[in-house]
Amino acid sequence: MKYEVVRKIENDCARNQMRDVLFQEVDVESPEAYVRTLLRDRDICLTVEELADGCQVITAEGVGLLQIFHFTPLD
Repeated sequence: MKYEVVRKIENDCARNQMRDVLFQEVDVESPEAYVRTLLRDRDICLTVEELADGCQVITAEGVGLLQIFHFTPLD
């Protein structure tokens, strides 16, 4: 299934108060598996939230970073 992915990377570094936001389209069977593949070398905790409109929000915490992936179905 095709998704638009918005990936937000929160940065708590004192000199960088900005958040990185990345946009891309992906074709994946499982958004959770996709995120685990992206972050495979890190010790992370994932939280998956399924929204009523079919979107999925996956929060990844670990290694001092908070990343939020918002998957919106395109099909």
